[in-house]
Amino acid sequence: MKWISGKNKKPLVVFILLFLFIAGLLDIIFEGLVFQLLPEAVQAFLKA
Repeated sequence: MKWISGKNKKPLVVFILLFLFIAGLLDIIFEGLVFQLLPEAVQAFLKA
C-alpha cells in the first residue's frame, strides 16, 4: 500500500474493517456461505 499516503491509511483500514464486520453480520442474518460453514452447534446457537 505504498501508493496510499500515511495519513490516509487509518481511515481506509477502519472502513475496510467496518465493511467486513457488516458483511459478517449480514451473512449470519441471511444464513450465507460463512454461516453454512459453521458447525451445527454454533448454527443452532445463532438461530435461537
